[in-house]
Amino acid sequence: MAIDTQAVKEHIRGLLIALGDNPDREGLKDTPERVARMYQEVFEGMQYTNEEIAKMFDKTFVDELDFETDSRDMVIVRDIRIFSYCEHHMALMYDMTVTVAYIPNGKVIGLSKIARIADMVSKRLQLQERIGSDIAQIMQIVTGSEDIAVRIQGSHSCMTARGIRQPDAKTITTTVRGRFLSEPSLLNQL
Repeated sequence: MAIDTQAVKEHIRGLLIALGDNPDREGLKDTPERVARMYQEVFEGMQYTNEEIAKMFDKTFVDELDFETDSRDMVIVRDIRIFSYCEHHMALMYDMTVTVAYIPNGKVIGLSKIARIADMVSKRLQLQERIGSDIAQIMQIVTGSEDIAVRIQGSHSCMTARGIRQPDAKTITTTVRGRFLSEPSLLNQL
């Protein structure tokens, strides 16, 4: 579903009025248009299901390495930078780093596609926990591997800039599937 930029502009204008400001003053007169354009960018992922994102980034290579069935060989991509917006307050989740690990099952994904998957999933109104689950699901679809782990660390402005105001608070979530769940020692490499 496409983002209705006209409705966004109208609602942002109404929000400015509700906040007690004048949307026609010099500094605000173009704000509804700017916010609508920004929302198209930062919420792009809302237009796609996990299955559609998997199709977008389904660039894999037949694995020429001879992985055995019980192999512990894995691919790990660390320090993927993302940001998102909390679905509870529409507040920014920032300074987020994602680590994605998987054990190949006959094919490997292009490494940049892992970062692109994480980026697209974050472009939704989200929960940090769901970002990890969505990345894991998409990785399973694309790689054909059940063995996926996703670790995310981030700050949430709904905790750092308002409410409890704990600027150093970090949230860490770990999503594990397949052998990462049944063999917790594999997680030591994350």
